[in-house]
Amino acid sequence: MKVVIAIDSFKGSMSSMEAGYAAKSGVLRVCDAQITVKPLADGGEGTTEALVEGLGGEYVTVEVNGPLGEKTNARYGILEDGRTAVMEMAEASGIILVKQEDLDPLRATTYGVGEMILDAAGRGCREFIIGIGGSATSEGGAGMLQALGYDILDKDGNPVKQGIRGLDRIDSICGENVPEVLKECHFSIACDVKNPLCGENGAVCVYGPQKGVKEEEKQIFDEKMEHFADKTREYTGTDFRMTEGAGAAGGLGFAFLSYLPNVELKSGIDIVLKAIGLEKEVKDADIVITGEGRLDFQTAMGKVPVGVARLAKQYGAKVLAFAGGVTKDAGECNAAGIDAFFPIVRGVTTLDEAMILENAKENMALSVEQVFRVICG
Repeated sequence: MKVVIAIDSFKGSMSSMEAGYAAKSGVLRVCDAQITVKPLADGGEGTTEALVEGLGGEYVTVEVNGPLGEKTNARYGILEDGRTAVMEMAEASGIILVKQEDLDPLRATTYGVGEMILDAAGRGCREFIIGIGGSATSEGGAGMLQALGYDILDKDGNPVKQGIRGLDRIDSICGENVPEVLKECHFSIACDVKNPLCGENGAVCVYGPQKGVKEEEKQIFDEKMEHFADKTREYTGTDFRMTEGAGAAGGLGFAFLSYLPNVELKSGIDIVLKAIGLEKEVKDADIVITGEGRLDFQTAMGKVPVGVARLAKQYGAKVLAFAGGVTKDAGECNAAGIDAFFPIVRGVTTLDEAMILENAKENMALSVEQVFRVICG
């Protein structure tokens, strides 16, 4: 019997691989099965950790400009092949790096994201997996482009100021100083946001308020973004402003689509499943085990375990899910491809106790063991 395990992290408790190996130990207590454990993430927070630890690789820390121009240390991963970099833009330009009272959409920049990319390219990376959630920015990715060597100039030939404040001052754009190496790079951008760049459903109007944009500023800032899109069209001959995902991370999706070659904006789970090579493993699997910290109706709407289940069902595998907690409405997961799901908490306990790493791993192993006693008995 072949069992493939791909479990999302139990945030605050088990990493993806810790959960996966705990499940593996449970199976092996009762079955002499062929077992493959794969890392899993949704393309957002925790993706770098899951892929580096699960696929083999190393972490790199580089000093970059943070969202408000301050120096910060950003961490990314380089996988075992030495060519694939895994990044989360929030490491350089995330809202978690800014105190609530210091949020400043006028100045917030993605410059540090460009610095991360150049650092990885300089180390030989040509494949990039980049999650672009959790930004503090609303400047269309202009800062990233400036870091990559694009000259974004005002009418006097001077670089425009970073942040959304400079977008309506753009007179010309020039890419003569962009490193040639970027033409060799391929970018897989994990993006589950469908918003366009501009308009009432755009980056500023929908996500701007959580980054400090006031209600009376929305139209003004959106017009600045429109101006940037117009100047981009003049320079590139393309217009991605209304493309799904262009508004992700304050418009960073737009910058990738417009200025970088070989770019794919895809759902995070699709990118991760491809990166870990899960399809190859499940083709001949009998049982696929997945799960996450909490299984509920939202899981059925396309979260990580359901992505795994849909892939497994293409090849006829049975899908089991294990979770720290299961809600009453989690039954929706059955219709989404999960054949059966099980909570791993075995008795009355506090949340803090349940999330202790050793407790969580043992609970996972014991729960999986009991299920497989039925399967293998």
